[in-house]
Amino acid sequence: MRLIEDLRAEHELIERVVGSLRTFVTARTAGQGDPADGARFLAFFRHFAGTFHHDKEEAVFFKALAEQAELPAHRGPIAALTGDHQRMGALLDGMEGLLDGPHETPEARQRLQNLAIDYSRSLWRHIDAENSVIFPEGQERLRRFHVRELPSRPMTDLERAARDAGLALAAAYPPQHDAEVHRGDGCVACPSYGATCDGLEREWWTDLEWEDMWERMSSD
Repeated sequence: MRLIEDLRAEHELIERVVGSLRTFVTARTAGQGDPADGARFLAFFRHFAGTFHHDKEEAVFFKALAEQAELPAHRGPIAALTGDHQRMGALLDGMEGLLDGPHETPEARQRLQNLAIDYSRSLWRHIDAENSVIFPEGQERLRRFHVRELPSRPMTDLERAARDAGLALAAAYPPQHDAEVHRGDGCVACPSYGATCDGLEREWWTDLEWEDMWERMSSD
């Protein structure tokens, strides 16, 4: 499905730029880096990752899962991932005014670092959950309802400019690796698992899928 291919490719760039954001924040709290780049980071995450990428997920892919594959939209994976989008947007709002600020107090520097860490870790784990769970599983369930393609859309001039700024920022601030963030595939690696989502099987599986699983397990 071309839409899924596009979303995965966009994830690769978003991952790079959020690692670059961590490098930039470390530089800014040390009095280095270009303060004007703070606005460029915000534009990338708001316009490319937000109004372009997240909008395609919610308005096209998630909507198709709910309306055409008859999956619940107000609980389970769709609700958990949509909630992630909202929470990460709030973290981004919290960084506005700090990314390009003078950071004259230790409290301001620490707040910016904490927000950047929370945002980046949330975004990395969110990407893992989408790549390993909802994209492959959602695509398969859409196929069962004879949906093999979904519409995408080109970027607006504003979204394209934000993407190009992200590419330049990733080159200017080599992405930082966070050894403490725990990443992985599947529902059990998702922070929402057991909190706002009970996992793919409990949320999406039909009685026939459960029966098939028990039959296979009993025959082993």
